[in-house]
Amino acid sequence: MTHPIGVIVMAYGGPNTLDEIPGFLADIRQGRVTPPDVLDDITDIYRQIGGHSPLLACSTAQSEAIAALLDPQQFTVYLGMRHWAPWIEDTVRTMLDDGIEQAMSLVLAPHFSTLSVVKYQERLHAGLTLQRGEMECAHIDSYHDVPGLITPLANRVLEGIGRWPEAERDKVHVVFSAHSLPVRIIAAGDPYERQLLETAALIARQAGLRDDQWSWSYQSAGRSPEPWLGPQLDAYLPELSERGIRNVVTVPIGFVSDHVEILYDIDIKAQRVAKRYGVRLERPPALNTDPLFMQQLADLVIAKAKERGWS
Repeated sequence: MTHPIGVIVMAYGGPNTLDEIPGFLADIRQGRVTPPDVLDDITDIYRQIGGHSPLLACSTAQSEAIAALLDPQQFTVYLGMRHWAPWIEDTVRTMLDDGIEQAMSLVLAPHFSTLSVVKYQERLHAGLTLQRGEMECAHIDSYHDVPGLITPLANRVLEGIGRWPEAERDKVHVVFSAHSLPVRIIAAGDPYERQLLETAALIARQAGLRDDQWSWSYQSAGRSPEPWLGPQLDAYLPELSERGIRNVVTVPIGFVSDHVEILYDIDIKAQRVAKRYGVRLERPPALNTDPLFMQQLADLVIAKAKERGWS
């Protein structure tokens, strides 16, 4: 092998300033004009979390942590975003300029779906077409049940429950969640929901939760009129309150770093609902650069290279 294996770590992307929001939404909407009321609403959401998305900084830190765990003589790690700079297509050009001949993709989303992970992979191949380049590509499709994901998330569960006095912890309820997707993916045989529930069950078992001590919800549903997977977290919290559950830990297992779906959808929106219904809602930290998680991602890269006979 004359060049290292290229590893392109991919995430969704997000605006770095409020002024970037119209362009960011235009990329998501494939150039369609964003209605003014939607633009104002989304701008206000980002204003409430500090005026920008922290996703680029988080994803950069994660990709650098992965790179630090890999042999630099064998692997070179790159970062590409699906909907904002550094765009995946531009990262592909950099990889080609660097002489990368073999590449693998790793999406910072543990659960496979044709509406999420596949879209990133398509952007990678679109980048190759755009640049008229060639690389032998391999993809890490999902990692929803690996120990380096389950253990740190189980640790988050225990950390969250630990915020209550010991005598009260037995009554704390854990709600796992992930980004909602349109219901039509179920009929299409998409494994997204099945993988999510498998992850939740593995975490609950490792954290020692009773079957009645945890449940599931979705969050961050899109604005399209079609049905989305539910129940939505902010609609589910009142239901828990009506059942007499007033102490809740929320663990968003579909997100691996802090960004708007956590900082706004949970910490602000869901928290407002929880307070309205007398629910104490606690969220332990996102995985971000958790050492166990970072080592797991590096191990996945190494294993994929061996599987392809690249090392």
